[in-house]
Amino acid sequence: MPAKKILMLCGNFAEDYETMVPFQALLAVGHQVDAVCPDKSAGDTIATAIHDFEGDQTYTEKRGHNFTLNATFAEINAANYDALLIPGGRAPEYLRLDERVLAIVRTFAADRKPVAAICHAAQLLAAAGVLEGMKCSAYPACRPDVELAHGQYAEIAIDEAHTDQWLVTGPAWPAHPAWISQFLKVLGTRIEL
Repeated sequence: MPAKKILMLCGNFAEDYETMVPFQALLAVGHQVDAVCPDKSAGDTIATAIHDFEGDQTYTEKRGHNFTLNATFAEINAANYDALLIPGGRAPEYLRLDERVLAIVRTFAADRKPVAAICHAAQLLAAAGVLEGMKCSAYPACRPDVELAHGQYAEIAIDEAHTDQWLVTGPAWPAHPAWISQFLKVLGTRIEL
């Protein structure tokens, strides 16, 4: 199976694990992953945030790592990619305000290319208007976003993932094993032991 070319939409304060883990896992199995952020170039960095569940009503947030982008946002063309990956965290809250980003998400959905979105990435999917008739998971606080966008919220355990056609979603980073595994299946990636 030939390697896939995957576009990863990043923004400042994307969740640390939801950015680094899938980026590295997809590279490890031989795919090309171009990580971009609006108005940034290859070699620039974004700040990530570490979210954890520590018994509060919601997650806590701490400063994470600097993540180095390896592609330039202004130079990408969605048509040149096989799949889209959207990390969660606070980044989708801001990325959904950028019409260029929304257009990219709409292109992948219209072409029914694989999209992997986790946690708060549902905010970006909802703003792009691509959830109508789709069932997806997200961080529980994003349920209203999914439903207001005429999607069906998949209420699953925090370590599970859900696939609906071309869309693979998970509620948060504890779902990485299931989420990445399901995304690899949608991509047609075969790993033999």
